[in-house]
Amino acid sequence: METPIIQPKKIVYSGIQPSGTLTLGNYIGALRNFNRFPEDEYQCLYCVVDMHAITVRQDPAALRKRCLELAGIYIASGLDPKKNVLYCQSHVSGHAELMWILNCFTYMGELNRMTQFKDKSAKHADNINAGLFTYPVLMAADILLFNTSVVPIGADQKQHLELARDIAQRFNGIYGDVFTVPEGRFGKVGARVMSLQEPTRKMSKSDPEDTYIALLDPPDVIRRKIKRAVTDSDAEIRFDPENKPGVSNLLSIIAALTDQTPEQAAAELQGQGYGKLKERVTDCVIATLEPLQSEHKRLMADKGYVQGILDENAEIANRMATKMLRKVQRKVGFAERGRR
Repeated sequence: METPIIQPKKIVYSGIQPSGTLTLGNYIGALRNFNRFPEDEYQCLYCVVDMHAITVRQDPAALRKRCLELAGIYIASGLDPKKNVLYCQSHVSGHAELMWILNCFTYMGELNRMTQFKDKSAKHADNINAGLFTYPVLMAADILLFNTSVVPIGADQKQHLELARDIAQRFNGIYGDVFTVPEGRFGKVGARVMSLQEPTRKMSKSDPEDTYIALLDPPDVIRRKIKRAVTDSDAEIRFDPENKPGVSNLLSIIAALTDQTPEQAAAELQGQGYGKLKERVTDCVIATLEPLQSEHKRLMADKGYVQGILDENAEIANRMATKMLRKVQRKVGFAERGRR
């Protein structure tokens, strides 16, 4: 009887910065999708990317606190830390080591074309540092370090993923089949949640507080923010992003949280007015976030437990990273290491 061939699991990699408050957009576009990879097919790594965070000046104590809180949000969102590798980026030195090598295979012209560098430079004109310019290479290192096959990302990160793919293909073209060339996994309905006050712009945690719903906002704050959300003077509820961006954004939120299409959400609210639309959005958001908030509060009451998870998972991530890093170092000709 032939022994069945066991296929290795595909690697899924994703990271979120612990810089500022996570929003409903982060939940809909990323967090809620992390549990949708069957564990018999995928090995998933979810990273608190604190190295990326320091491209903008951070308060050290606040950053450390947010790292732990973000780990708690990962778990409260439903990620099982025994089945997924949940760790802090700075705890795995392979990220920085591989980034240096990949810097030498990345062209200045490629980095000059990165639109997020231009956007962040405009927002932080007093601190246009080299890390801000080269952090797409660190993102490529994050991904390629683990032989990642699938990267769940939003549309705004597509350019960075394309750069990671280009770097992998360039390196493979010189040294052979070293890196897996990753594919993006993009969200469907509601993957791009827009600002409540400027619905032509993405909801962002770096914008004024009233423009976004934070994952840990209490119900009264959620209710107030949605009540003040921009709509328009036309009382008709219909999904029309070009002509009715505010109304369409609210319909997209309902759709994303109820597994409907925006058109179905609009049909259910026909003739009921914007007040009812906002009530419906509020009910959906509160019902979704209350269980997460309750679990997060429980986890943060036992920070030692969360820290233990990060420590344990960092060891796993380090073992995985070292295997790839040593392969790459040998390919580029670095000196042999003695066995210790």
